[in-house]
Amino acid sequence: MNTLKTKQDRFLKAYRACHDGFLRYCSALAFEQMDVEDLVQDVLLTAYQKYDELADPAKLQHYLIRAARNRAVSLRRRAGRKAGLTELHGDRLRSKGATADQLADVHLLYRAINKLPAKQRDAILLFDISGYPLKDIAAMQKVTEASIKMRLKRGRDGLKKALTEPTTRRNSGLTTLLLTAKTIAL
Repeated sequence: MNTLKTKQDRFLKAYRACHDGFLRYCSALAFEQMDVEDLVQDVLLTAYQKYDELADPAKLQHYLIRAARNRAVSLRRRAGRKAGLTELHGDRLRSKGATADQLADVHLLYRAINKLPAKQRDAILLFDISGYPLKDIAAMQKVTEASIKMRLKRGRDGLKKALTEPTTRRNSGLTTLLLTAKTIAL
């Protein structure tokens, strides 16, 4: 029993250091596709169960991000798109103080993000939405910081193009949209 408490304490201590960024990442990753709480709970349960098996428990953050991404892909394949998630995400964002205009902007932004190639999407979600440093993202994805910078540039260019198409009809700049999304993310 004492060993379990020790494992729990170690896990919670390691998790506290990456809690905020991990929740923002999951919130953005799950937007309109799955329930954020289900995704977070699934990943945390698995991470806790495998915590002693991690080669370096200090890299819990890396494990959580990879596990969330893999779990989200798996859930999307199995379930497709669930009805009612737009309203659920809207309620969560409103509870964070989002206005109707911000909700519309974030909705358009996340739709555009979801159309990006996976590597660019992950770079945007990890850096611009979740707030992870370039160094950490590079370590998580096992690439150089220069590669992450290139993915960010290409991803942002793709977002600018998608968000300035006549069908979006929004005038907010990409930087403003990304900051809004980061501010009101779960």
